[in-house]
Amino acid sequence: MTDLTDLSLLDAASALRAGRVSSLELTRACLERIAALDPALHAFLAVAQATAEAQAAAADRRLAEARRQGEETSPLLGIPIAVKDVLCVQGLPATAGSKILEGFRPPYSATAVTRLTDAGAVILGKTNTDEFAMGSSTENSAYGVTRNPWALDRVPGGSSGGSAAAVAARLCFAALGTDTGGSVRQPASFCGVTGLKPTYGRVSRYGLIAYGSSLDSVGALARSAADAAAVFAAMAGHDPLDSTSLPEPAPEIDGEPSLDGLRIGVPAEYFIEGLQPQVERAVRAAVEVLRALGASVGEVHLPHTDLALPVYYVIALAEASANLARYDGVRFGPRRPTQGGPSRGVSPLLDQYLSTRGELFGPEVKRRIMLGTYALSAGYYDAYYGQAQRVRTLIRRDFARAFTEVDVIACPVAPTTAFPIGVHGDDPLSMYLEDVFTLPANLAGVPGLALPVGFDDGGLPIGMQLNGPALSEPLLLRVGHAYQQATDWHRRAPTVTA
Repeated sequence: MTDLTDLSLLDAASALRAGRVSSLELTRACLERIAALDPALHAFLAVAQATAEAQAAAADRRLAEARRQGEETSPLLGIPIAVKDVLCVQGLPATAGSKILEGFRPPYSATAVTRLTDAGAVILGKTNTDEFAMGSSTENSAYGVTRNPWALDRVPGGSSGGSAAAVAARLCFAALGTDTGGSVRQPASFCGVTGLKPTYGRVSRYGLIAYGSSLDSVGALARSAADAAAVFAAMAGHDPLDSTSLPEPAPEIDGEPSLDGLRIGVPAEYFIEGLQPQVERAVRAAVEVLRALGASVGEVHLPHTDLALPVYYVIALAEASANLARYDGVRFGPRRPTQGGPSRGVSPLLDQYLSTRGELFGPEVKRRIMLGTYALSAGYYDAYYGQAQRVRTLIRRDFARAFTEVDVIACPVAPTTAFPIGVHGDDPLSMYLEDVFTLPANLAGVPGLALPVGFDDGGLPIGMQLNGPALSEPLLLRVGHAYQQATDWHRRAPTVTA
């Protein structure tokens, strides 16, 4: 019999509905695989075995009742998934990969999580992340590095590296991630899975530990576009608890594979010096597959692309500076003792803030807070944050103009395949450049889908990114599904040894 963890999400859902397998069997198969392989990968920060088994047992009862009544059920009913540890799950740890939130267990769940559990999904646990989602490699976690299942000496990408590694290694059937500048799409590319970043506001941010509030999106990582579509459809839709939530219902996902009449644009600005030749060849070959499926292909221009990186790192860091001000040892996490405030010329309360934040924030988070605070400081706000917002408008207009000419933009996800652990350790700027192709979509607020399109000479996955106009997730998922019906890259799995 096929290993249960080899099933796709939708195949597992079909088996559950038919009664050929139980949710408890699927859940225990995942838990056993986590126990065997996660010591080598470190994809999980917390595994909720007892909770997961209880949820699976409840799902089996719902499935049995639905079979008796002849009722349709959600495709997520009984499906084991994982959640990135920047999303709150009631009763489970929520560390955001930081020591400053160590021991915090939220009394509520994020809306995206609640909608999935209401649909019957089983939460296996919380996955590793760069601290406060600040990173492109999952090396910045205060709780250790996650390793890429395809090569244990390589990063899985970030900041949703734990979720991507867990999906790729078949530790779960899907996982939630977040994407502020590429943190779903880049790890999806590095780990050879499918990752969806929705339109800004399409999925509620309530219960998400914020990084950059005007950029953050809750997304899905899965083995295929069809699997990701099931997760997205369950968690999308308006949420009155999130003031930035769009007043749009959950979308209908069209599985029609035909691409006749689809116009695909390939942006010249994304095929630049420094792009790994094998990545360019694989992406261009994938575009040709889409052409063969009926799409027309032409060049498109996004002229302000080269400004996206500095604009992003002003806006995101300024917003992070404000969002992370709340972590001071008073309401969340541990508190560090003062270090003699009066002798340091500060009050005891300020001394406590300095001690707690200075000791418990990691170096990358401190760097981003300081840069963001500077950009917001008196005399510099308009020169940096204000100017960045004006250039952001130009980037949004680039995308809007392009989408009058084409329906979908196709481009690389990242300049390279997964890089060795530690290679960017002394050079933060080189790490920031890893997101050069993904962060424009966050600045424009448009959706993006990353899907595997090949491997480099070292056997590492290569991803292609599809971008569409706001609310075009059904179109992107349809294009991704059509591509995956014609290819088998998404069916390939790494061999992980404990």
